[in-house]
Amino acid sequence: MTLAEQLRAQRNRRSMSLREAAVKTALSPTTIAGLERGSGSVASLLRLLAVIAPKARRRAPERSYWGQGDKDDRDSRFTPPDFMASIYAAFGEIDLDPCGHLLSPVSARRRILLSEGGDGLVDDWSGRVAFVNPPFSQLLRWLRQAHDQWSAGKVETVVCLVPVRTDSTWFHDTLSADADIYLLRGRVRFLDVRGKGQHTPFSLMVLTLGATARQKERYAELVPGFWVARSVTAASVDNTDLLSAAAQ
Repeated sequence: MTLAEQLRAQRNRRSMSLREAAVKTALSPTTIAGLERGSGSVASLLRLLAVIAPKARRRAPERSYWGQGDKDDRDSRFTPPDFMASIYAAFGEIDLDPCGHLLSPVSARRRILLSEGGDGLVDDWSGRVAFVNPPFSQLLRWLRQAHDQWSAGKVETVVCLVPVRTDSTWFHDTLSADADIYLLRGRVRFLDVRGKGQHTPFSLMVLTLGATARQKERYAELVPGFWVARSVTAASVDNTDLLSAAAQ
């Protein structure tokens, strides 16, 4: 129902006439009738809501990815072939696309397709290289799955194309210790379900797990951007260095 229809339905649910609602809200019956037809001021609307729906709360604004108009298919954005060419050149052939889609141009030996009953968040991954361009609305779940599958040895190298969102505690405490991050310069022009190119309204990064130094070096040669240097922690210090320091 529209907001106006909801107002009228809620007043009727309370068995409240226009005159009774006017007395309780200090609004005129004409004003209330206008609100129920879709006109009137926000101030009048709030006064009416306080009486007929006192527990009503404004819904939090929905996080927009490619705009409200594309809400139904906003997670179906595909990595373009020219971007994938650099991925293939730097990391090799893709063995697994766990976020596979029939319309995706990603070339992989195995694709996990939701449309065929597969689920990359549940099914085991496999192969040498997995490429992950996940539904951004479930970004953290996919990154956790990628880290879990890589940590378990199911896949040797994982390459993820994801938004630059690094605010979660899990990202800082767990993922950042194992991942290498490449900050892309500029915006990637994704493909929508119609094959039309569309720039992302946010910055992206390539996040890798298990990538070799040569793979990272090659990717930096092909794509503008830079690898973020990892901070040295006590856990990353080689045991031989500790022994050497103790001996001295």
